[in-house]
Amino acid sequence: MAAIWLILVIAGLLTYLTRLSFIVLLGKWTPPEWVSRALRFVPPAVLTAILVPELLIRNNHFVPANPRLLAGALAVVVAWRTKNVILTIAVGMIALLLLQFLST
Repeated sequence: MAAIWLILVIAGLLTYLTRLSFIVLLGKWTPPEWVSRALRFVPPAVLTAILVPELLIRNNHFVPANPRLLAGALAVVVAWRTKNVILTIAVGMIALLLLQFLST
């Protein structure tokens, strides 16, 4: 039991120190251009890694046509056409609720 707590404390400290290092170095270090270019791809990569499994996988199986995927596709179209975050979320959630209701 003590080993688990030790691992948790060490993991917490490492996470804290990693995040603190970026705050401390923010004004003192300018990353090379190639690092700055690479970091621009981090948000879309993380968003894709979160969204794709949610839209395509149900009960550990690939499901190509499901309410989440259809609502997500509709939300993408709304976001692309309107550039309005609130409207995109509202349309996506309403579409998901309606599609889930219709599929039951």
